[in-house]
Formats: sequence, C-alpha cells, structure tokens
Amino acid sequence: MPARPEIENLILEEFTMELILAMSQLAAGLALLNGIATAVGQGRIVASAIEAMARQPEASGSIRSTMFIGLAMAETSGIYGLVVSLLRLFANPVIPIAERILAG
Repeated sequence: MPARPEIENLILEEFTMELILAMSQLAAGLALLNGIATAVGQGRIVASAIEAMARQPEASGSIRSTMFIGLAMAETSGIYGLVVSLLRLFANPVIPIAERILAG
C-alpha cells in the first residue's frame, strides 16, 4: 500500500531539517579546527621571539612587544572560528529559510 502524500512530505521535511542540522554541526566542527592552527601559529611566534631574544638580549623589549602584537593578531583568528561555530550551532540563519521553503 503506497504511503499518503502527507506522510511522504512530512518525512521529506524531517529529513531535510535533520540534514541541515547535521551539516551545521559539521561546519561548526570545521570552524573549531581553526583553533589548532591558531595554537601552532602562536607557538611558532613565541619560539621565534625567544630565539631572537637569546641572540640579541639588548633588543628584548622591542621583540617582546612585537611578539605580543603578533600573539593578539593570531588569537583573533581563533576567536573568529569560535564565533562562527557558535553561530552555526545556536543562531543558524539557514533554519528559518529552510522552514519557509518547506512550508510552501
């Protein structure tokens, strides 16, 4: 016995919403991978600064201030990844659009 069109539409709508949520969670996870690159970059900044201070101790003040500026700039990349992932999880702009399309 074939399924009624209402049931088929309900199943399709439910599958579509679940797929959108799954893709949003995957996008959030990928955005959080940015944190790994941020940590590696910050480690390289600090390692280079320590090496430069060991070579030229008289320039350590200038090197240290430049290091902190570089660390702050690298950290913003990690924060952007966190913001994107939180938006994807809790304030997803795709869900209302999908609901309007599926409603007809």
